[in-house]
Amino acid sequence: MTSLLKRTYVFLDMIRFEHTVFALPFAYLGMMLAAKGLPAWDKVFWITLAMAAARTAGMSLNRYIDRFIDAKNPRTQARPIQASKISAQAVLLGATISLIVLAVSAWMLNLTAFLLFPGALFFLVIYSYSKRFTWLSHFILGFTDGLAPAGAWVAITGTFWRVEDIPAWLLLFALTVWIGGFDLIYACQDVEFDQRERLKSIPVRFGIAFALLLAQICHALTVISLGLVGWWFNLGIMFWVGLTAITVLFVWEHSLVKPHDLSKINMAFFNVNGYISLTIFAGTVMALLIK
Repeated sequence: MTSLLKRTYVFLDMIRFEHTVFALPFAYLGMMLAAKGLPAWDKVFWITLAMAAARTAGMSLNRYIDRFIDAKNPRTQARPIQASKISAQAVLLGATISLIVLAVSAWMLNLTAFLLFPGALFFLVIYSYSKRFTWLSHFILGFTDGLAPAGAWVAITGTFWRVEDIPAWLLLFALTVWIGGFDLIYACQDVEFDQRERLKSIPVRFGIAFALLLAQICHALTVISLGLVGWWFNLGIMFWVGLTAITVLFVWEHSLVKPHDLSKINMAFFNVNGYISLTIFAGTVMALLIK
């Protein structure tokens, strides 16, 4: 039992399970905006389970698929698979179980969500291979994470093709450029390694300075997209306070990283983005409660 608990801890640490905080609040945004408040608790449960399972599957697949690349990269050589703290087979098993949980959760939500499951599976898998063939991999990751609020919207409404579903597409776009933008920042630290291994990224293709500028543009688009969501629902003052706060956080994030100084990437990547996600979620919830 102790050995199982230890392996479980290593697995959760490897996939940075605590960083589910990045995307889970956006899934809840899609859920609450679609329901115009808090939906039934069974919906909340299955959406939460689906979101946690999707992220666990995505991270596990990434660690498994990239295991040989990570073994060569000095930055990732100490990860659990490379350090023999957990086997690649165990990681693949964890990914498989997570995908089964995701499929069951989608089925329990509604038929449309279940029918969209193969599409979600495709993007969960293809992201880890994408840097081998396209420098747009950052935005494939962003789109994959962006499926969280869109999927939660579908879980409530059962649709995504009506005019009334435009906010779901705005949330999908907002998360695509938000995650894509900070993945651009994160990728800057691996430029030399990626060049040596012939891996593709925007920092490799166009340079670090361009990548950081594009990340700023992406995050400006994130704010604009979220602003359009607030305008669509007429969410009120608390939403705009939250949006203003995350705008300040984005400015802070980009002030931490310079083309000639990448030493604060981890703070920008992990800390600030967690604050951004929770802040916009809190502002939206308060706005909905007031309405």
